[in-house]
Amino acid sequence: MKREALTTLNMARRDWLATGGGLAAAAITGMFPELQLRGEIEQPPQWRLPPRAKRVIYLYQAGAPSQLDLFDYKPETLKRHNEELPPSVRGAQRLTAFTKDQPRLPIAASPFRFSRHGRAGIWLSELLTHHREIADLICVVHSVHTEAINHVNGASLAMTGSERAGRPSMGAWVDYGLGRLTEELPAFVVLSSCGSAWHGGEAIQARYWANGFLPAEHQGVKFRSSGSPVLFLDDPPGVSRTDRRRWLNAVQQLNQVELSARGDQATRARMEQFETAFQMQAAAPEAFDMSTETTETMRLYGEPASQPGTFAANCLLARRLAERGVRFIQLFHRGWDHHSNINQSHPLQARDIDQPVAALVLDLKRRGLLDETLVVFGSEFGRTVFCQGELSQPDYGRDHHPRCFTVWLAGGGIRGGFQYGRTDDFSYNVVADPVHVHDLNATILHCLGLDHERLTARHNGRDMRLTDVGGRVVRELLR
Repeated sequence: MKREALTTLNMARRDWLATGGGLAAAAITGMFPELQLRGEIEQPPQWRLPPRAKRVIYLYQAGAPSQLDLFDYKPETLKRHNEELPPSVRGAQRLTAFTKDQPRLPIAASPFRFSRHGRAGIWLSELLTHHREIADLICVVHSVHTEAINHVNGASLAMTGSERAGRPSMGAWVDYGLGRLTEELPAFVVLSSCGSAWHGGEAIQARYWANGFLPAEHQGVKFRSSGSPVLFLDDPPGVSRTDRRRWLNAVQQLNQVELSARGDQATRARMEQFETAFQMQAAAPEAFDMSTETTETMRLYGEPASQPGTFAANCLLARRLAERGVRFIQLFHRGWDHHSNINQSHPLQARDIDQPVAALVLDLKRRGLLDETLVVFGSEFGRTVFCQGELSQPDYGRDHHPRCFTVWLAGGGIRGGFQYGRTDDFSYNVVADPVHVHDLNATILHCLGLDHERLTARHNGRDMRLTDVGGRVVRELLR
């Protein structure tokens, strides 16, 4: 058998069709010229809208903070502390395995004091003292809701638009729809940290920054918190920059031959990744070098900012990456899943995030970057007004609650000093202006200049999108 025939037999079916595959493929492509090779992405003009922001910094709080203890002040719960949650409030909502067999579901009022701040009188817990400085810059949405009731599914729905694995993440969609702002760093970067109250759990899964069925070059790049940002990025001893460039050029020429012969889009993605890695060898260490920051800036973010891998350090690094052209910067901070000891653990987590989050917003503003950067602070769901465990014990917690939780946004065309949506007296149900997670994601894409209904990719015979078959732009949040 000829070598060419053996090569064809060894091809995957889609590769065979993509390269022409003989007379059958020629006939198919002739009859249906609208068919495209898998992974060959064009950007139809209808995707694009006038942008309000160039980039996103998403401050994801993994584990679900309690909206009742941070943002959603409910004085009625103080009056009815330890009373049974009325059945009319709970309705037919399912409970998790943690609380479904509890003999009582007593109301647990927040032990933390609240006060109003900014022009809009935004309610903030005493755990968020630094947030008071940005009250006029943030838009607090109290009425976000979701269907998911466990962490993995909830985070997946928030980040990919689906509870099932395999869908592209938000950052991948943004890169797919807009492209890069720089060739020296990835368009989509992920940073993670563990909070002061984290004791395991809340796994951060790679699906939250995966490319799914989009081309591989749109996948997020997870940077390490210490040492080289990316493993094996540095050249071995004795290899000069000129040598590396020469070798890379030779490899890229071979890859181009493979791409031309087979049309394999994985080869094209690999070529782009090689080139990005080469550029990152110089750009990434410089971006991670905090020694160029002033004492005043380091003081703004707080003492933990000088410790690599902390949430504070990642907030400062997010600003540096934004300055250097990274399009989508995703921070994950673990430690918020407080089924027990919530009154002891939430203050620890709030201390981790309060100052650096406020510092990031203020730092972006003073550098003229806030108007073109959309900052999002959110999670997968909220927590229940009733306690998990015995209310009479000091170690009680709160269970998962998908019916309502709080997210805030700032910059990038968002109305600052504004509150939207309302929950009932128990922060249990949305009673005004509901915002589904698909609505939130549609609004984020809109701020970036992307129409969430037209930003699609063909997969399994269907035009897929981040917001699935739902989502609306919440225009009340926009300036």
